[in-house]
Amino acid sequence: MVSGTITDRPRLVVVLGPTGVGKSRLAIELAEEFGGEIINADSMQVYQYMDIGTGKPSPEEQKRVRHHLIDLVRPDQPFHAGLYQTLGRRVIKELVEGEKPIWIVGGTGLYIKALTQGLFPSPPINLGIREALKREGEQKGSDFLYDRLREVDPKTTACLHHHDLFRIIRALEVFESTGIPISFYREQHGFGDRPYHLLKVGLEMDRAKLYQRIEERVDRMMERGFPEEVERLMGMGYGPQLKPMQSLGYKQLIGFLLKKMERAEAVRQIKRDTRHYAKRQWTWFRADPDIRWNDESLNRQRIFQEVSSFLMGGG
Repeated sequence: MVSGTITDRPRLVVVLGPTGVGKSRLAIELAEEFGGEIINADSMQVYQYMDIGTGKPSPEEQKRVRHHLIDLVRPDQPFHAGLYQTLGRRVIKELVEGEKPIWIVGGTGLYIKALTQGLFPSPPINLGIREALKREGEQKGSDFLYDRLREVDPKTTACLHHHDLFRIIRALEVFESTGIPISFYREQHGFGDRPYHLLKVGLEMDRAKLYQRIEERVDRMMERGFPEEVERLMGMGYGPQLKPMQSLGYKQLIGFLLKKMERAEAVRQIKRDTRHYAKRQWTWFRADPDIRWNDESLNRQRIFQEVSSFLMGGG
């Protein structure tokens, strides 16, 4: 099955949707049916040693289908959407040259957009403002800066978690350096770099059913040793101040391990915050009219038919 030719844009299938909806399982089955390899589009799975909490494909799943852009950097090494785009496009080029179908799989909307549509050029930033915001974040916390950003750029805060201090500071430094919200720059850019022909397969399910699945998934992660994974990371010197260690699940379990909360409370917060994260993912993806939404349990045959037609040159 040929993913693209010299005269035609390479064809990529993107499998996306909220956390817990079944993206990885479907992508592996599609790759086994049609061939090809998977490119990860989850911003947390790029980090080494962070396996259970990120829902990383198991060694057995990675043996079934080759995965790319997993375990790229240590938790204390910087990683961002621009680097992801560079590495991802390099992998795509190699797979196209090998005439292999390409499956982009994940729930990080910014990474998918960066890979498939490009990134907008960064406006000039006042470094003094950046440093002042970092100090303010350390002193007053991410919630304080999040509320300030919401006043000047509600479009951006709608897609951000209030604990995502890195991106909150990024958006505020753009506004305070230029007087223009970062959402305006993104809209003006239009992400018009479209080097690929895409089929975007969005997975959805009843909200209550998804939330139940999320809660069961968190329970399984705890049983598989998620607290021990976090404890091991801390023992390796990866402290709570690191951005990956502030991410969903890791932050709460650090609180538990440092005896700042009970295990049951940490689990409750992980489940709650994962539900909130799924809602934000839905908000992000629903803004894309090109996504073809499917309930995987109801429309599985249709998904496989659409993918087959697309890879054969249709769509």
